Amino acid sequence: LLHLDVDALVPAAVEGSINAKTVEGVKAKVISEGANGPVTSDADRVLNEKGVFVVPDILANAGGVTVSYFEWVQNLKRERWTKEEVLSRMEAKLVKAFHDVLSTSRKYAVSNRMGAMCLAVDRVCEAIKLLNIWP
Repeated sequence: LLHLDVDALVPAAVEGSINAKTVEGVKAKVISEGANGPVTSDADRVLNEKGVFVVPDILANAGGVTVSYFEWVQNLKRERWTKEEVLSRMEAKLVKAFHDVLSTSRKYAVSNRMGAMCLAVDRVCEAIKLLNIWP
């Protein structure tokens, strides 16, 4: 399946399925990682060099965690959002996250995976500064 002539590929089952041995046969122009870690770091470098647009797992499967956060917020506030409200809020968060990752990866001229990681580290550092918990 990984080597089919397709526009988009969503590896959603096995970690490391696109690796140094399988990456050369990948023909997809876009890969959205549905599983956790389906593309190894070696394969990610090759895909980036080939110009394949990879949506990293940290971004591609963030919807479930986002909605879990929404459930927590609703419980804290004793609110009940409609399905439409949840979907609308989730879409807004995920679209913004996508644009933030893309912007960061372009800013530093790195892969989308590295852009997502850089953005995450930047946000953690900023939170630490704001909370004044690091000397």
